[in-house]
Amino acid sequence: MRLSTKGRYAVMAMTDLAKRQDESEGRAVALAEIAGRQQISLSYLEQLFARLRRKGLVISARGPGGGYRLAKASTETFISDIVLAVDEPLRATRCGFTKGQPRGCMAGGERCMTHGLWEEMGRQIHGYLASVSVADVLKGELRPARPLEIAAE
Repeated sequence: MRLSTKGRYAVMAMTDLAKRQDESEGRAVALAEIAGRQQISLSYLEQLFARLRRKGLVISARGPGGGYRLAKASTETFISDIVLAVDEPLRATRCGFTKGQPRGCMAGGERCMTHGLWEEMGRQIHGYLASVSVADVLKGELRPARPLEIAAE
């Protein structure tokens, strides 16, 4: 699975917003400030924040001192919500839909032999991102979903 630029930039910008909002005791943060710090195009950021606002993740404030604030606390804002808000599916399969019906990735519309593997991997990724809040990212409290075991040879 590959996370696109849209998803990565949205997470970067929301994390920056949360940090600046905490530092300024809730003051709205201008997108131009975030764009400069994160080296993201302002026009691209405006498109992303329009989607984040429509999904209820940020609140906009107009006028002098305007900008954006998180709609919920950073402890209640999860990475999966941000990625999904900018229309990034968290799927690892190539399968799609035709006329609303599921369609497999093979030429005849059937599922490939490894479909279950990729589908479960997508669920695991979504579950992990749904367990990580923006506050966790800011504090560096990222934990593995499950410790890896290395087989002895």
